[in-house]
Amino acid sequence: MRIISGTHKSRQIHAPSGLPVRPTTDLAKEALFNILVNNFDLESVFVLDLFAGTGNITYEFASRGSLGITSIDLDLRCVSFIRKTAENLGFETILSFRSDAFRFLRNTETKYDIIFCDPPYELEGIEGIPRLVMERNLLKPGGWLVLEHSRDYDFSAFEGFDQKRKYGKVNFSIFRESEVE
Repeated sequence: MRIISGTHKSRQIHAPSGLPVRPTTDLAKEALFNILVNNFDLESVFVLDLFAGTGNITYEFASRGSLGITSIDLDLRCVSFIRKTAENLGFETILSFRSDAFRFLRNTETKYDIIFCDPPYELEGIEGIPRLVMERNLLKPGGWLVLEHSRDYDFSAFEGFDQKRKYGKVNFSIFRESEVE
């Protein structure tokens, strides 16, 4: 995997083998960040990266100067890798925690500009993620939830749904918090 843009543009990140991950493809990540850059000043956002895995998305936000990125993963090896990589790259705005994503969403009081969520495609209960984010008001006004998923899901009837984008086998459903609180 590589960092596409920002202070660490083109930097290759080599994750150890054996991590239980499916990183977002470079094609899908580049397309997603093109959309994000046109809708946000990434240097002024706070981001939550759920099911962070290798930290692929986390590093991209950090390289682009985001104010703070919280990375959550249940696997301690993933969290340790993110912490080590963030330290090696000098990314001081990354906080990485081991937690169940659903539990984190139920317990956090923090509001984010962008929540990126890349659960395992076969995860049971994936449809509960947008509901939980919207019910708990975890997005700042104008904030987005970006949910990566397989083609088997249709979130168009969910509260806050804005658009769906498809890049190869990667699908992103984007949910938007209204601009007014």
